[in-house]
Amino acid sequence: MAKRVVLAGGSGFLGRSLARELVRRGYAVTILSRTPRTGGGGIDYLGWDAATAGDWSGTLDGAEAVVNLAGRTVNCVHTEENKRQILESRIASVRALGEAFARCRQPPAAWVQSASLAIYGNPGDRICAEDAPYADDFSAQVCRQWEATFEAVTAPATRKVILRIGIVLGRGGGALAPLANLTRRFLGGTVGSGRQYLSWLHLADMNEMFLQAIGRPDIAGVYNATGPEPVTNAVFMRELRRAVGRPWVPPAPEWAVRFGARWFMRTDADLALTGRRCVPRRFLDQGFRFQYPALPAALREALGLPKTTPTQKNV
Repeated sequence: MAKRVVLAGGSGFLGRSLARELVRRGYAVTILSRTPRTGGGGIDYLGWDAATAGDWSGTLDGAEAVVNLAGRTVNCVHTEENKRQILESRIASVRALGEAFARCRQPPAAWVQSASLAIYGNPGDRICAEDAPYADDFSAQVCRQWEATFEAVTAPATRKVILRIGIVLGRGGGALAPLANLTRRFLGGTVGSGRQYLSWLHLADMNEMFLQAIGRPDIAGVYNATGPEPVTNAVFMRELRRAVGRPWVPPAPEWAVRFGARWFMRTDADLALTGRRCVPRRFLDQGFRFQYPALPAALREALGLPKTTPTQKNV
């Protein structure tokens, strides 16, 4: 019988990709979703409300691992109501899973909890490994409470892992598609000062980090889930323009970014104007090898573009 992994909140961009990769590697997958659908191909769906330990709790019993990806998107205008939902959705899902673990006769061997690099705030040029100091802004406070709730869950038979996830580049979702669409429309200029760092990784490497967190008994505790080469926004946008064949365009000043984010894109401008320079020190120390360590190749693969040949010229 195939080992089973439960993906809580697994119907989004990261969850769908991880589910496919788990099935490819011989696992059976159960996705807990607010909007369950018909399964198949080694993937089952169960409904849950991401807040209470309901009938779905039994699916954890005997599972190999649980991966919790649940939480309201931060890609929204940060009104007081939206901020409340961002925090409560993360806390509630962890507590619900904790209650379900307590009911298990055979609890899962591993619990992999998604988190965010936003816990480090906006530290400028300072390099942030896992032992870097935490910030105190809204996003960092959410992360701190999120992780504290996870750490407070008593699960002595379960190995617990926190993955602080960076910007994931891949097909089918995430931040890359809208950025690429803007760039193709000649709107791919540097954002604000351009000095803010983006800590990015390719979706294939993100999947491998999840898989190692699920299967390797020596992986426990907190890990930065990001690539080894963070870049500034100016560099990222330059490489994105090169990937999609667009020339330099003028930078977007901060006032324009703030206006456009709120009134046209309906999101929070600080998501683009702030950044952090994070490195995956613990993964590197434990021998993790990246399939896409450099940004140009990662962008081209994530956008479905052919590899650059020596005769091709970038703009």
